[in-house]
Amino acid sequence: MKKFRIAFLNPPYLEKFSRSQRSPAVTKSGTLYFPMWLAAACALADREGFVVDLIDAPAAGTSRQDVLMRLKHFVPALIVVDTSTPSIHNDSEFCKEIKAALPNSFIILVGTHVSAMPEQCLNLNDSIDAVAIGEYDNTISELAKALMEYQTPFNVPGVAYRHKEKFIFTTCRQPLEDLDSLPHVSPIYKRFLNIEHYFNPNALYPMVTITTTRGCPHECVFCVYPQTVMGHRLRMRSVSNVLDEMQYIVENFPEARAVFFEDDTFTISKKRCVEISEGIIKRGINISWTANARATIDYETMRRMKEAGCRCLCVGFESGSQELLDNMKKKITIEQSEAFMEDARRAGILVHGCFMVGFPGETKKTMNETLELAKRLNPDTVQFYPMMIYPGTEAFKWFDDRGYITTDDFSKWLTPAGLHNTVIRTESLTSAELVRFCDNARRQFYLRPDYMFYKLRQVLNDPEERKRTVKSARTFIKYLIKGSDIPN
Repeated sequence: MKKFRIAFLNPPYLEKFSRSQRSPAVTKSGTLYFPMWLAAACALADREGFVVDLIDAPAAGTSRQDVLMRLKHFVPALIVVDTSTPSIHNDSEFCKEIKAALPNSFIILVGTHVSAMPEQCLNLNDSIDAVAIGEYDNTISELAKALMEYQTPFNVPGVAYRHKEKFIFTTCRQPLEDLDSLPHVSPIYKRFLNIEHYFNPNALYPMVTITTTRGCPHECVFCVYPQTVMGHRLRMRSVSNVLDEMQYIVENFPEARAVFFEDDTFTISKKRCVEISEGIIKRGINISWTANARATIDYETMRRMKEAGCRCLCVGFESGSQELLDNMKKKITIEQSEAFMEDARRAGILVHGCFMVGFPGETKKTMNETLELAKRLNPDTVQFYPMMIYPGTEAFKWFDDRGYITTDDFSKWLTPAGLHNTVIRTESLTSAELVRFCDNARRQFYLRPDYMFYKLRQVLNDPEERKRTVKSARTFIKYLIKGSDIPN
């Protein structure tokens, strides 16, 4: 088994293309995600005794030629290629180059897009041997064992593959129940990645991203991971398992200034939030941390989180229209958002607010309500996005059924520079109007004199905030002024 080699590849595309985030793109803020799910599967394969390599080409700036050279030197029998909706054609074309260089390798695609459209992705070209559907940690290790024994993937759940010109779908892969049974990802980061390549403006820089749960019980119509890969059933790592990995990060990444919990909703269980916070304090784990949250968490929980080092929460407020919030099944109210912001300020936790436009029923009036809500809530930072829809989501089906998707070319999910685009229109708004509104909303939020004075005071008084803000501003200011590169 030890001679069977598996390469896990985040393939070359646009520089700093953040493939594993919910809406993959080159981001205006310079955000670049760790290849979390590739690393998780790599960690398990490593523990199973396979020889592994992990390549994150967009983060390291590795060219196609250099990736091919590294693969040819490593000679993997199995190559796991991460994909995304906007990059799927690039990713499949690169598989052709891999297959030409390593004709005996078995190439499997993974990710949200191929989980939603397995047959269409297998059809892209003959270099693709299979796609993994859903969570793929165990799929990859089981597939490697099958290939070692010269078997087809037929008995490996969660795989679609081509056999004698026919498409074969194996049985469904059930979501992994015991997340503690997986090895930690951070030792894989340590071995293969440079954490300084990655950035999230919500967290101090540099940071390490991990997840503590999988699945989300909420049913927001646009959210891609629960609807394509992780499912809606919540599964959680134990508190001690999470604390063990935090301790490893502190001890093995002395340059790390923060941990980012990239769960769909870290705060899903208030009791567990408090237990993790108390555990951090009890163990003396001294590092700042950031997490995704819903605007339903209470002051007392946030107070305990703050005591344990929680610096910032990333919250999807989404819209200033209650009707649109209800349409998207967000299951929060504007009053809850307002109360949450007051409690977060009282607890001393910064908030990054996420807002989107383009939902069913969106109008210029509701978009302006969203901008006014953002100003009223006044988080530390915000993002405004046109709605991004992905195959496999309820939102994609809704727009598709009504003919509101403007193209079937997935590369158009990005602007020419790789920024977030939108390919949907509403009953009354064009795609361009949605993108331009977001450009304008950013300016109206960030260029307020009161906000600029607040931010200046923050960066002057706090060296860590200064470092984070300056790094983000290097790219963000350009886009704040110019806006998105869409045709006029």
